[in-house]
Amino acid sequence: MNHSLLDKYNVPAPRYTSYPTVPFWQDETPSQSAWISTVQQAFSENNEISLYIHLPFCEKLCTYCGCNKRITKNHEVETPYIDAVLAEWDMYLKALPEMPVIRELHLGGGTPTFFSPQSLAYLMKGILSKAKTANEHAFSFEAHPANTTLEHLQTLASFGFERISIGVQDFDNEILRIINRDQSYEQVKTVVEQARTVGYKSINFDLIFGLPLQTADNIRSNFEKLNTMRPERIAFYSYAHVPWVKPSQRAYSEADLPLGKQKRELYELGRELLAKAGYHEIGLDHFALPEDELYTSFKAGTMHRNFMGYTPYMTQLNLALGASSISDSWYGFVQNEKKIETYQERISAGELPITKGHLLTEEDQIIRRHILNIMCRYETNWIDKKDQCDAFFIGLERLGELESDGLVEREPFKLKVTEKGSMFIRNICMALDARYWAKKPEGVLFSQVV
Repeated sequence: MNHSLLDKYNVPAPRYTSYPTVPFWQDETPSQSAWISTVQQAFSENNEISLYIHLPFCEKLCTYCGCNKRITKNHEVETPYIDAVLAEWDMYLKALPEMPVIRELHLGGGTPTFFSPQSLAYLMKGILSKAKTANEHAFSFEAHPANTTLEHLQTLASFGFERISIGVQDFDNEILRIINRDQSYEQVKTVVEQARTVGYKSINFDLIFGLPLQTADNIRSNFEKLNTMRPERIAFYSYAHVPWVKPSQRAYSEADLPLGKQKRELYELGRELLAKAGYHEIGLDHFALPEDELYTSFKAGTMHRNFMGYTPYMTQLNLALGASSISDSWYGFVQNEKKIETYQERISAGELPITKGHLLTEEDQIIRRHILNIMCRYETNWIDKKDQCDAFFIGLERLGELESDGLVEREPFKLKVTEKGSMFIRNICMALDARYWAKKPEGVLFSQVV
């Protein structure tokens, strides 16, 4: 690792789950009719959709978490919330000319397994009874190892779920205590064993580097334990310390955090241990075993990235239901109301609960394609004139210093990320981000690259 490069490029940068990124969406929220028009346009081009459902409730606050959630032990909130989600689904169905085909479905949170198996069955019946399921589909959910039961696994498997993402974060008891996450290695192992017994084909672990008090010994111990279970995928994320956005992160101080060089060394160690264990790096912070579908799609050049993360499938229309969730029609984005009560009130009033959004210009779509190519394939090209615009060429000029530092290589009509540059993929995308440079933020909006 070149520490001078680390110091130079360790700046706040977006993670590029979308382009434009949310802070640089247009000021005026698109009208419901304008948004629905983009939904219908996308659907007319391909009737296969991805569906994300945000289930925001958690019984306990994990202080590191940056997600939109509601902390409660009152499980009477389950049915009213699901009823609102199903009503929102009905609004979209009424706007479509025929029954959609669901290619991908993901339950995120919050903690989806906060909901009882019976509630999740009620939700899935309401969703799937009004749609077709693609022959090749990917249904997945996020699981907290402390409250995911065999009944949860069996219930969701009966609706076609074959993938599970387990929020491990770290196995060390002291680190888990500091971040207020109540779980154990034994609980993680039990969920993995039960999922495989039920028939789940792909298991993902979310692991974080840069947590308070985390050391190289913790990383080694984490991957020793991981190797006893061999999940097919690993998401090895950098802890994003943004206490100005998430005040719960003030439960510990920056003095407790590994920063800069120390933090990057934790990532480098984890990356080395994953490689030794047979995992391949695919895109930003993600690793997979060679037999996993995400790896094969990466090698084939078909891997895609959206608000749900990396996926083997590209669908034009990605609908998102629930409070704070973000939908994507390719031609536009909208985000739902974040506050659960406001979300439910607007649904009850018969309106889509949109609170902000962005309609993409032709320039946005061109730059978006290039950023997606870099995030998913480490290269992009502009041989075709439809992939060219002035803003993109200006972005290429901003890559001059990164090229001099060996992070990218330029060929005629082609840009390629080098092996060294893969660590700085967010910086590379940010150089092409016309919206960012047109309205460069004065304050800190994003987490550090490292």
